[in-house]
Amino acid sequence: MNKILTGFIVKAISGFYYVETAEMLYECKARGAFRKKGMSPCTGDKVNISVSEDGKGTVEEILPRKNHLVRPPLSNLDRLFIVSSVAEPSPNTLIIDKITAVAVSKGIEPVIVFTKADLGDCTELMEIYKKSGITVLSFSITTGEGKEKILSLLEGKISAFTGNTGVGKSSLLNCLFPELAIATGEISKKLGRGRHTTRHSELYAVHGGYVADTPGFSTVDIERYEVVEQEKIPYCFPEFADYLDECQFTSCSHTVEKGCAVLRALSEGVIAPSRHESYKAMYNEVKAIPKWR
Repeated sequence: MNKILTGFIVKAISGFYYVETAEMLYECKARGAFRKKGMSPCTGDKVNISVSEDGKGTVEEILPRKNHLVRPPLSNLDRLFIVSSVAEPSPNTLIIDKITAVAVSKGIEPVIVFTKADLGDCTELMEIYKKSGITVLSFSITTGEGKEKILSLLEGKISAFTGNTGVGKSSLLNCLFPELAIATGEISKKLGRGRHTTRHSELYAVHGGYVADTPGFSTVDIERYEVVEQEKIPYCFPEFADYLDECQFTSCSHTVEKGCAVLRALSEGVIAPSRHESYKAMYNEVKAIPKWR
């Protein structure tokens, strides 16, 4: 007779799910019923599994998720660390802002980390996000700058690191936790970007919690990232919060209208111009998507 156990998916790869239970780690397949429902288990899911007498496991049920990301495919996160480099590759604030917006919309706390701080000055970038109220840090693998602060944010939490290929996510994690020995790739001088070294999302038990390294993505890949619904986008920019109810018109898009409190805050320097530009880009991008999609 099969026994039923509750566990936690720490790795999903090639149709196999590795579920950590109170007993041990089980390699499982998923019931075909999940595909019929248009969903599938992913790393971070709490699940019920059945285990046969020969030790083969099957994911029977996905327990309720508090959040879920499509890219990277992860569930039940507390914090999402958005990693960008000061140089090689150069930072792209639109990409950073799109990912922070998705995190906020899912109830996940975003944390921005600028790596390779020894290669350039990230003071202006840091100021942009300090104004937004989002936690922002600089990190150098050479000097160890920012290491202790990142460790304190990881303690006891389920966290993931995401960002463009080549920004140093895996190198950062190896600096924090050398025992993980995560594979890293060099930056291609010809292409100006790193090679994809992490092929799947995997959670590692560290520092009283779990942390995931995730596959890097290119600038093109970000277009496959989740789209936030248009009416929710203003609420995904924390620095807009104090002004959203002060606009002259209730239908204000916060892009061009007279009497817009967000635009007033922008003109007064309370909101960083690059953040508002990202907001407009996201707003217009979603506006152009047909409703049926």
